[in-house]
Amino acid sequence: MLINFFFTLKQARIPVSITELLHLLDILKARLVYADVDEFYYLSRMALVKDERHYDKFDRAFSNYFKGLEDLSSLLASMIPDEYLRREFEKSLTPEELEKIKSLGGLEKLIEAFKKEVEEAARGEGKDKEKEGKGEKGRGREGDRGGKKRRGKRQWDKRDYKAYDDNVELGTRGLKISLRRLRKLARQGAEDEFDIDNTISKTARNGGLLDIIMRPERRNTVKVLLILDNGGSMDAHVKVCEELFSAARSEFKHLETYYFHNFIYDGMWKEHNRRMNERIDTFDILHKYTHDYKVIFVGDATMAPYEITHAGGSVEHWNEEAGAIWMQRMLDTFEKVIWINPTPQDTWEYSTSVSLIQKLVEDRMYPLTIAGIEEGMNILSK
Repeated sequence: MLINFFFTLKQARIPVSITELLHLLDILKARLVYADVDEFYYLSRMALVKDERHYDKFDRAFSNYFKGLEDLSSLLASMIPDEYLRREFEKSLTPEELEKIKSLGGLEKLIEAFKKEVEEAARGEGKDKEKEGKGEKGRGREGDRGGKKRRGKRQWDKRDYKAYDDNVELGTRGLKISLRRLRKLARQGAEDEFDIDNTISKTARNGGLLDIIMRPERRNTVKVLLILDNGGSMDAHVKVCEELFSAARSEFKHLETYYFHNFIYDGMWKEHNRRMNERIDTFDILHKYTHDYKVIFVGDATMAPYEITHAGGSVEHWNEEAGAIWMQRMLDTFEKVIWINPTPQDTWEYSTSVSLIQKLVEDRMYPLTIAGIEEGMNILSK
């Protein structure tokens, strides 16, 4: 059974190895879990999956493989012959218990009576569900007369780790997790955090006289320029860009945001609805921020190639210099620049403009997935 389960995980592109499978078998031999599929789920995930990015893929593979299985005892029962089970059951009984069974009509009669009782209990539970749906309380809930505990949704079907999957588009939670790879922590500001180690040390040196030491809180000192494409073909990616902005604002204390359309030229803006009246000269942005700012462009890079390579290529105004020149100025001014593209990476090769921008940013273009964001953050943090 576990061999096929192992191959199912491999087909789901989860990096499991024979060593981890053998560890799981050793744990099962020790009987840490038995005949409980929920416990086996947690145990197998702990033994086989070493990176939380693969939890969602594991949940889907587990659900497909064990679909319809309520507990492992049903699987065991289907694998073991009835005659063997009966012989083992009879071996566990005392002579007095065997005589009692014979007086009731034998083991077959006892099994029939047991099945009948189970069927009646199942019908009663079904009625309780109907009553509970109408707002009635009591019999159908945990602690009712039958003492039965009703199972909720299976843990693997809840798929709590969807945001961690490194091949899916991100929600705000997943974006925050990925953006945290870009960190440079330092203690700055007011001394408002209790320093327990230095307090103990200083108190000990004072002969036991309490001396409370405070220190500044550690904060992420990374400075980020987030420059987003807005309008046109980017309308299809508004939601994920809003989530990215929300995540970045919560993760980076030093964050400045600007907008452009299709590609950067001589001006950008802070608010899209005022882009025609309140443009900010790109030269001012290049001279305003220090070289250690990390620059993150976000855009689908989808446009006519001349919008990048030629003067007058902008679809909104006459640009005297080509967008490629302005991008080179960005790269010359700031130490770290990357481009995040919300379109699927397997489509990039079919777009001339995407290829042009990839070349301009020195192949530092990444997809808007967990794996892509993490790779981009690793580049910015070097």
